[in-house]
Amino acid sequence: MRPLLRLLSVLLALGLAAPALAQAQTGAASEAQIAWRLLDYVAVDYSGAVADGGQVTNAAEYGEMIEFSAQIRTRLEALPDHPTKAALVRDAAALQAVIRDKADPAVVGARAKALAGAVLTAYPSSLAPSFPPDLARGAALYAEQCAVCHGATGRADGPGAERLDPPAIAFADVERARQRSVFGLYQVIDQGLEGTAMASFSHLPAEDRWALAFYVGRFAFTDAEAAEGKRLWDGDPAVRAAFPDLAALTQTTPAELATRLGEPRARALTAYLRRHPEAAARPAGSTLTLARTRLAESEAAYRRGDRKAATDLALSAYLDGVEPIEPALGARDGALLRRVETAMTDLRVSISRGAPAQEVADGVARANALLDTAERALAPQEADNLASFLGAFTILLREGLEALLIVVAMIAFLRKAERPEVLRYVHGGWLAALVAGGATWAAATFFISISGASRELTEGFGSLLAAVVLVSVGIWMHGKSHADAWQTYIRDKLSHALSKRSAWFLFLLAFVVVYREVFETILFYTAIWSQGGHVGMLAGAVTAVAILAIVAWALLAYSKRLPIGRFFSLSAILMAILSVVLVGKGVAALQEAGWLDVHPLAWVPRIDILGIYPTVEGAAVQLLTIVILVVGFARTRHPT
Repeated sequence: MRPLLRLLSVLLALGLAAPALAQAQTGAASEAQIAWRLLDYVAVDYSGAVADGGQVTNAAEYGEMIEFSAQIRTRLEALPDHPTKAALVRDAAALQAVIRDKADPAVVGARAKALAGAVLTAYPSSLAPSFPPDLARGAALYAEQCAVCHGATGRADGPGAERLDPPAIAFADVERARQRSVFGLYQVIDQGLEGTAMASFSHLPAEDRWALAFYVGRFAFTDAEAAEGKRLWDGDPAVRAAFPDLAALTQTTPAELATRLGEPRARALTAYLRRHPEAAARPAGSTLTLARTRLAESEAAYRRGDRKAATDLALSAYLDGVEPIEPALGARDGALLRRVETAMTDLRVSISRGAPAQEVADGVARANALLDTAERALAPQEADNLASFLGAFTILLREGLEALLIVVAMIAFLRKAERPEVLRYVHGGWLAALVAGGATWAAATFFISISGASRELTEGFGSLLAAVVLVSVGIWMHGKSHADAWQTYIRDKLSHALSKRSAWFLFLLAFVVVYREVFETILFYTAIWSQGGHVGMLAGAVTAVAILAIVAWALLAYSKRLPIGRFFSLSAILMAILSVVLVGKGVAALQEAGWLDVHPLAWVPRIDILGIYPTVEGAAVQLLTIVILVVGFARTRHPT
């Protein structure tokens, strides 16, 4: 075992010693936010420029609509590639055309709102504050920065309003307020409004900008309406269900809410919640709430110059906040899960290399935006049987196939060696792994909580241990791929090699490779079960087990007919491929647990099924594994 341990040490050391690489940043988020803000402005203000029937009522305002629609299309065309980008650009061109044709306001408003929603889905932006905003702070900022133009009560009657062209917005205008979400107000506060006196307030902390947005969003709604809104909120669970979190509150316009609840109730709830946003705050025990808290603390620590604390807090945001919901999110939206993981990793990379504070802040904002998207994806919903079937089937087939190939190879080897008495150790290993997996599920469900770090370390070290063993076994099998070498080995060494000590080694290998996959599958299955669709899930699991059994039978039957040399040659190749895959997965898991540094490689694709991840450490260790295999295969090419 000493050579194996030395090899594992080398693999880990190489991963820790990999050099840092610079990471390019893009302005995709800000460009998408500007496009969204312009779309929101068009959706709200187009009716002030064009009346029903296509009559222009305000030529200057209509000219602004033409200009903004052109900017929307230009900005969307400049965004980075995304699967939906072409559709976004087409929709922007269609919006530009209907504005040019002076379409009815309802048509333009619907198109602009739909496109704005699609932009946010493709290029996420932070949709809500991490914590309920401080409205007292918002009132103070408004008095200092805004009242001079917008007026003390939001009626655009401040002393500075007389000189403005176009005029200041009247926040107390009820009809306009009905069309404006808190998120829309925040975007204008954040970025300003081109062609007007409204400047950007991006120099303020995000929490101050959100406080301002909520404060100005309350002017059009009365205290009496707020009192009625509190009565509705406290007494009607269906009303509370409409605002499960702050993101739902910030995105909903009063007009949209009125279509569901009626105008008086919508006004009352808007008045109450914009005065008391804490009522819609996420539950304190939510792991995603914890993730947001840790991200905010990490950014604050980084601005103080405490890079170690910032790193630890960013790692905690992932391990304690995101990792616990990974199985559920992976079952709902695997692509989104990978984007969240990448954003969290990118943030830690920025912190570790001492990036500018604004770059770290942008990374936190990007992570928060994806957490908002993840929270919407995880919103309670009853999964249908088809979705549960597909999730259970693909997960078990994916996780089971890897372990199956290794176990089947061991069984086939023992049959070729005519040592059936050792088979019980292999069967005992994978059966013990299933029992241990069941015990893990019971413990995690009824007694303890498996932390994110524990999960990643279990996967990481399990993968590396299995990979190191497979490298050794693969090289050994390649050396026995010649019939003469095998006959010599049978005659001289087989009885010693398959002693009881070696048999227990086979037990351990079967246990490790199967338990690793069972551990992962249990976490995913628990998440799927909690979403409903139990019949579909059970059917998916049974179908996957049946296919795995057929694959195992076919492989064992085929291996019986293979000449001994061909069998060992193919087995050696299989072991080599699986060792490279497992070592890549092991390094990635240890990186997610914070045990290894992360240095991205932008040109390397992420291919989970092959264990390929775009990092220097992962690529280097996989390359070293390949070199060791090539050298080992070359040295054992000729029988001795």
